[in-house]
Amino acid sequence: MKIKFTGLALLAVFSLAAQAQKHKINPNDTTTNYNPAEAFSPQFYSEKGNEFHSANGDPGPKYWQNRANYQIAVTLDTVSKTISGAETIEYINNSPDALQYLWLQMDQNTYKKDARSNFVTGVVPKPEKHTNGYEIASVSILTGDVAKPVKYIITDARMQLQLPTALAAKGTIRIKIKYKYTIPGDFGNRTDYSDTKNGKIYEIAQWFPRMCVYDDTSGWDTLPFLGSGEFYLDYGDFDYQVTVPWDMIVAGSGELVNPKEVLTAKQLARLDAARNSDKTIMIRDLAEVNELTSRPVNKGTLTWHFKMFNTRDVAFGASKAYIWDAARVNLPGGKKSLAMSVYPVESYGNDAWGRATEYLKKSIEYFSEKWFVYPYPVAINEAGTAGGMEYPGIVFDGITDKGSVLYWVTAHEIGHNWFPMIVGSNERRFAWMDEGFNTFIDVYASDAFNKGEFAPKRDSEYAPNGGNPADEIIPSILDPASPTIMTAPDAIAEKYRHPLTYYKPAFGLVLLREQILGKERFDYAFRNYINKWAYKHPQPDDFFRSMENGAGEDLSWFWKGWFYNNWISDIALIEAKYAGKDASQGISITAVNKEKLPMPFTIEVKFKDGTKKRSYMPVETWLQNTRITFTLPTTQEAESVTIDPDNALPDANRGNNSLKVK
Repeated sequence: MKIKFTGLALLAVFSLAAQAQKHKINPNDTTTNYNPAEAFSPQFYSEKGNEFHSANGDPGPKYWQNRANYQIAVTLDTVSKTISGAETIEYINNSPDALQYLWLQMDQNTYKKDARSNFVTGVVPKPEKHTNGYEIASVSILTGDVAKPVKYIITDARMQLQLPTALAAKGTIRIKIKYKYTIPGDFGNRTDYSDTKNGKIYEIAQWFPRMCVYDDTSGWDTLPFLGSGEFYLDYGDFDYQVTVPWDMIVAGSGELVNPKEVLTAKQLARLDAARNSDKTIMIRDLAEVNELTSRPVNKGTLTWHFKMFNTRDVAFGASKAYIWDAARVNLPGGKKSLAMSVYPVESYGNDAWGRATEYLKKSIEYFSEKWFVYPYPVAINEAGTAGGMEYPGIVFDGITDKGSVLYWVTAHEIGHNWFPMIVGSNERRFAWMDEGFNTFIDVYASDAFNKGEFAPKRDSEYAPNGGNPADEIIPSILDPASPTIMTAPDAIAEKYRHPLTYYKPAFGLVLLREQILGKERFDYAFRNYINKWAYKHPQPDDFFRSMENGAGEDLSWFWKGWFYNNWISDIALIEAKYAGKDASQGISITAVNKEKLPMPFTIEVKFKDGTKKRSYMPVETWLQNTRITFTLPTTQEAESVTIDPDNALPDANRGNNSLKVK
């Protein structure tokens, strides 16, 4: 989901003297709130590993998850602004339980005037910002070609099917639903239509009833769609058809399987060229948008047919205003994919969407090389008013985005194909497992793109009002009303949503990688987590256990302080003097951990000849002590001593980090 670009660069150094002053932290105060027994208390995990979720963080030998395959055929009516049609769901119950009833998500019902989502923030949308939600014509169970109606109850954004006979363990059922709904206007946020110079753009997502997940943690996960908590979906194969007016282009998740029916010979040839080109190839240029010859027919409708395999969801964009370009994506092992962008004249030009496919291509190549190979044949960047929303194989980004902003939103949204499209976490309960992880991988993608053209993403230049980007986090941590990372996403007020859902967990992973574990150990453990949980449903403990086991480190103190609590860190230098009053005998240093979060730290000595020497103090420094005195072996006269000289730690008060050597 889109994040504020003023905070995209959040993961930067913490220079917080002003924050310390604001929150009345006294740099001369040596008292401490730190309790080693609390920070390093044993038994962080309340449950043992089991046959489904192993103690090492892997899926257990009896891990299971259900599967939902979809066949969908709908028509987009541009006069009534409706989607109508039918879907057939093949639901496979891999669980050990017989299921007497099934639950489905009905996300379009969030736009109804009595939707629960209207009451979360206390600001109910105006009447013109409502629709009737899903209008269900029929729900049936299919036995062969015979359809028998099944009783159903719709409660807000959920539908329960009350089966006449329980779906047996390891059994399969086929359900057919005929439905329609009115597409929300630009107020739809994630699914909408909006005007451009050459015609409306339709961004169609959450456009069919989808199965809720039945898992080994919650049974049926029926949390309603309220807005912030996004999606939790099973994997399956999708075969879908979209019928639109003849003059529209449809850009959809997956692979177009009937290109000869909906594209011209010239467009087919250009697509073939794009599949073999690292440079962006125009499939439908600006001059062709309003030409009749850019469509294979000049009347009636066309049906676009797509397939996508082993995915959680599909979405599509549709418009007669689309300019269309594409380029090859080079994947590890000689594999290939295709990056494409569709956008209106308002987004035309190399200073805007003319580079969108380049941004998309390079992001996919980086994430594939670094973490996990992109699994789908196509990736699409679509320009509309959703302005930053992700679905498997397609992202909806902003029409007016350009330059660094367009690069960042493109990298971020396509990055969601790794979290949570490949690693299928529960966004509705744990938004940090997709937004935080994705924001983390964005940081390094920005460093890599075009030799750092839009890097560093973590630089303070991109913070609000030119200030330090850490300002996005520290007030939230110090604010006694602030929720923690582990808070349900829909329970997090908007003022805390980005700091707590995106930035703090992302910065936590940066700390693990760059300060606590080191890059090699972190990368190995993180890749192992991704590979073991690809196309599965990890819980938070699976991630925590996987990182600990893969890196060989007890990190319970960090999970406890950073994720489950808003503990802050403040390591203060109290004294720095020559041991035995003799420079040749080293420097005696006294430091105190004043706050509840322990952290390893680097200490740097600056000598009078201008040279410097660094030493690393592990987190075990604080295992028994709140205050430590140690001697750094030096033999020459020193000028000063500084803790955390790179400002890499979340230290709440840098005013007490340096001292002149006595």
